[in-house]
Amino acid sequence: MMRYHPIDINNPLVLASISPRRKAILQQIGIPFESAGSMIDESPYKEMKPADSACHIAMKKVESIEHDYNNRWILGADTIVVINKIIFGKPKDSEECKDMLCSLKGKTHEVITGFCIHDPVKQLVHLEAVTTKVAIKELSNTEIKAYITTGEPFGKAGAYAIQGIGSFMIEGINGSYTNVVGLPVFEVVHALVTCGGLTGFPLNQ
Repeated sequence: MMRYHPIDINNPLVLASISPRRKAILQQIGIPFESAGSMIDESPYKEMKPADSACHIAMKKVESIEHDYNNRWILGADTIVVINKIIFGKPKDSEECKDMLCSLKGKTHEVITGFCIHDPVKQLVHLEAVTTKVAIKELSNTEIKAYITTGEPFGKAGAYAIQGIGSFMIEGINGSYTNVVGLPVFEVVHALVTCGGLTGFPLNQ
């Protein structure tokens, strides 16, 4: 028996993010939603394990906006890049972009998205971290400089966008592609159905 009103066009999911990538993913799979930007510090918690840090920030995003939304399902997510146990968030400037890309070139790293779901009475009903392994080609200094000049690396964990120009450097991935973009579709949909946020999937619009 459904405890709360499920997500539909009249009761859209609240996405605790204004990320264009996450919004595009939800639009593509047909889940009605509205986005709400959180003003929290998204810097990774380096004293935590990477997956725990991503999950913690995802929870903070939801908690920062849920007081504005009553009786709504809320989704929060945070994506980080990890190599050699070092967490890469979003680069602050061109120099940090260069440092990140130099660290990633010619190697395989992990992309971790932590996500959480709060039900309409603001209870945490799901918390999960999803990991994808991504192999980056050996980049030249010229390629790194040219990529930074495009402006795309800014605002992206690890200083690249797999769905954009940055796809030129991706040799291969092992795991969820949408997880690298910013929201693991399989896991999020499964969690929403299991928790009762969705009565089934795909939705009848």
